[in-house]
Amino acid sequence: MRVKKKKHGAERMAACGEIVINDLSVAQKNPKNLFDNDNPVRIEIGCGKGDFIVGTAKDNPDINFLAIEKVHDVLVMAAEKIKNSGLTNVRVCCCDAKELTEFFEEKSIDRIYLNFSDPWPKARHEKRRLTHRSFLEIYKTILKDDGEINFKTDNRPLFDFSVEEFKECNWELNALTYDLHNSEYAENNIMTEYERRFSGLGFSINRVEAKKPQK
Repeated sequence: MRVKKKKHGAERMAACGEIVINDLSVAQKNPKNLFDNDNPVRIEIGCGKGDFIVGTAKDNPDINFLAIEKVHDVLVMAAEKIKNSGLTNVRVCCCDAKELTEFFEEKSIDRIYLNFSDPWPKARHEKRRLTHRSFLEIYKTILKDDGEINFKTDNRPLFDFSVEEFKECNWELNALTYDLHNSEYAENNIMTEYERRFSGLGFSINRVEAKKPQK
């Protein structure tokens, strides 16, 4: 979906400068260099307008979060929301998931969140899906041995594809549900803005936790 270009986007992003990482190379292969402490680091890939990362960071003040989004005009809205929340444990960066191994050393990330990723429904585009095995290999590299991916989507074909990719690549699946909001996992669920909208329209939300394979 095309995002309307934001007026004064560059200026608005600059106003959030203290939380914006313009060049991930400052991580120097260690994501903890983005923060002023040694707390664990989690990444949300495709943070949208920032509802999820703000809520999750508020609930986990002793965890550091990096929200990445490749659409600059979307990231502006997330950055402003994070800044206005007063959170100090979140950073944002405009980048692509394909670049993650260029900046982060092996086994340096605790958890990766994938929330309502683009389904790329055409079969010829399946390699673009963020749960395609080529991306899983990237995540496997940067996740710690006990690291995991938390994946949510309202798109059942994408979810079924993702579950099969996880299985084929030997990821251990836990807390799998096809109706998150009516499941035992609903209590601690933090919704994205997209999730709130579409669940309100009656769409079921699929969710799974995938633990990094040990081989």
